[in-house]
Amino acid sequence: MLNFVLIGCGRIAVRHSELLGKGQIGNARLAAVCDVVADRARKCGEQYSVPWFTDMHEMMRVVSTDVVTVLTESGHHADHVIALAPYGKHIVVEKPMALTLASADDMIRACDRAGVKLFVVKQNRFNVPVLKLREAIERGRFGKIVLGTVRVRWCRPQEYYDQDAWRGTWSLDGGVLANQASHHVDLLEWMMGEVHSVFAMSSTALVSIEAEDTAVVTLRFVNGGLGIVEATTASRPNDLEGSLSILGEKGAVEIGGFAVNELKTWNFVDREPGDDDVMEKFSVNPPDVYGFGHKAYYDHVVDCILNAKQQLVDGLEARKSLELITAIYESVETGKEIPLHFRPKCCRLGIV
Repeated sequence: MLNFVLIGCGRIAVRHSELLGKGQIGNARLAAVCDVVADRARKCGEQYSVPWFTDMHEMMRVVSTDVVTVLTESGHHADHVIALAPYGKHIVVEKPMALTLASADDMIRACDRAGVKLFVVKQNRFNVPVLKLREAIERGRFGKIVLGTVRVRWCRPQEYYDQDAWRGTWSLDGGVLANQASHHVDLLEWMMGEVHSVFAMSSTALVSIEAEDTAVVTLRFVNGGLGIVEATTASRPNDLEGSLSILGEKGAVEIGGFAVNELKTWNFVDREPGDDDVMEKFSVNPPDVYGFGHKAYYDHVVDCILNAKQQLVDGLEARKSLELITAIYESVETGKEIPLHFRPKCCRLGIV
């Protein structure tokens, strides 16, 4: 049985604490929680009858733990992971792993020195239809891949950003690209492969924040394919979709729903046994935008630790999408097409 502790008891912690605190993850349990806001920590701790703390170092000294899950503000992920690594406990950190590439590199080095595994939460990679799509790509069913597209059309009103002063700031959060759409950018790159260059535009359309609430991005991949990212939190009055589509010379797949969870199209030139059943077998309908992927992700974390399995998203893998998002912001600021790999000069993400 692995003991997990949570650092940060904000909005996303509700999902993590529910899974660990209600015994929904095999061989894992919630051992303690921590937040600098005492009321948040107390509420979460009392809900699951575990000790709560306002100082993470005190918690690490007092509580017997195997894994630390970092759920603090995006801009604090790096500092907290680096500070926690010397305790010698494996670390799970929510997306994005950091806001700057330098911080991400420091996190990776700190965990390597301490001999601990660094897991970055990319739960949508574990969605049933996403895994089926990835299988088709690995088997070459698309032939030459032509176009990949992700669309994030979600609703985040001003009240959402006003919940915490860090939301929508450059130093601690970023906008829709760094926050809400980071999962989808990761999925697009995972499916399409290495990115050659990006060009992007953004706007802050309907809310009062420092960063963007709407963006469009075009991508050119090393394999010759093109990509499009359409991302906004300015959908009103509700969330519309979080979708992914891949088009190739021998087939097309579209995954829709509001959590990349529902197969809309599964169509290949060369049909195979089982294709007729894919639409029914590989779609799920989660109750919210978080989907069911967090449970599968935690199952994966436990399996990696207990059975020495290979991590799907370690620090180096997660760094790829962070570099892409940084390049996108660099393009927004400069108005130019940005090649990968590059040294950021104008990107404001993570800059105090």
